[in-house]
Amino acid sequence: MDFARRLSSMLDSEALARGSRIRLGKDVRFVGVPAILIGVACIVAAAGAMAVLKKVAPILPDTLREARELWRTIRVDRRELNP
Repeated sequence: MDFARRLSSMLDSEALARGSRIRLGKDVRFVGVPAILIGVACIVAAAGAMAVLKKVAPILPDTLREARELWRTIRVDRRELNP
């Protein structure tokens, strides 16, 4: 319990809360703790996206080819229906 009190006094949560700001408007701005949390979340999301790409890399060319053919099929049908 003593460790928790010392840690709490070192962190000074009131000062952290006063220094934290989120500004929304024309531009979005994060200052303080929210900025750190957003940065860490972006890094974790990027790592997850890379892990997914590593797993699907062998089938990615086939998937893209099929998606392109599907798009061409949809576009051809639409042109024939609307002369």
